[in-house]
Amino acid sequence: MGEPGNELDEATEAEDKRVALLIAVLALFLALSEAGAKKAEHHSTERNIESSDLYNFYQAKKARATIFETAAGGLEAIVPTISDEAAKAGVEKQISAWKAAAANFEHDKKHPEDSLDKIQERAKEAGESRELWNKRLEHFEFASGALQISIVLASAAIITAVPALAWGAGVLGLLGAALMAFGYLAPSVLSFLG
Repeated sequence: MGEPGNELDEATEAEDKRVALLIAVLALFLALSEAGAKKAEHHSTERNIESSDLYNFYQAKKARATIFETAAGGLEAIVPTISDEAAKAGVEKQISAWKAAAANFEHDKKHPEDSLDKIQERAKEAGESRELWNKRLEHFEFASGALQISIVLASAAIITAVPALAWGAGVLGLLGAALMAFGYLAPSVLSFLG
């Protein structure tokens, strides 16, 4: 049988190895969480730009349609005052052309996806997608915070030889891993985070 001091050193060394392994696993989860956060941030920015571009496109088309409608309305107001039939016919033809142009902005026959209602739908979908990516990002940020703190606690457990710190690190690490999993798999479930 060995000396009592050696057994204590071997037990401490074995405990330190377990905590070191815990730190390695926590660092792996932290890396996955940070990668998820980076991806979520990137996609959120892309969806935000897409949504903004689509709303700007909608507003531009709507403004142009309004200009044509206003011009047609202005000419319609003066049609009764025109006595020359040829001039009246020319003005009515112009009114029809402007109304057709305004209607084309509303319902684009060549590019139905560029009709005002479709542009608005696409912009709304991009906005909803952005919000989903933002929820993912929040989960990853909370997960990363929990995992970073758990790594600090586990490191402190090795230095201080206080097993409660290692247990605390493990529990906090599990919480961080769970938050990360929700970020990847079900970002809308924990609605209190966002």
